[in-house]
Formats: sequence, structure tokens, C-alpha cells
Amino acid sequence: MLGDTGLDAIMMSRTQITLDRETRRSARKRAADLGVSFAEYIRRLVARDIASPRVAADPSILFALGRSTGGGVAANKDAMIAEAFERGEL
Repeated sequence: MLGDTGLDAIMMSRTQITLDRETRRSARKRAADLGVSFAEYIRRLVARDIASPRVAADPSILFALGRSTGGGVAANKDAMIAEAFERGEL
């Protein structure tokens, strides 16, 4: 009986995944480098992902993209272009 052997505590279910050839080859090589089976390597990856806390990205960081601070290029572009022409740079 399973209860007598302790096997019921570690019941696993079979799962299939589909990987492209290169990913599968690289994963099998990595598992071999670690000295574990491909299945164990995948189990470890899943366990680590589940255990790691989710870090939510702050969406406000997108709002500052392209923002210039201190240069005043947009506000002073006409004057800067005129100066460049006067110096013969354009």
C-alpha cells in the first residue's frame, strides 16, 4: 500500500512540453553539465520560478523615456541652430 511506503507524499504526474530543437539541445546539455536528468533540470527550473517572488515593474518608468533634463534642446533649438550656422558648423 502506498501509505506504508511513503510514496504517496511524492506523487508526480507526467507532463509534456514542446521545445524547438535548439532549446531542447541546449537544455539537455545544461542538464548533463549539472549532472542531472533533463526532467530533473526542468523540475528545478519550475520550482525556482515558482519560489521566486514576482517583481512588478513600475509602469511610471516609461513616462520619462525621451525626457531631456537640463539641456533645453527643444526649447532653444532655433537659437542653437542659428549659433551653429554662425560658427560655420552647419
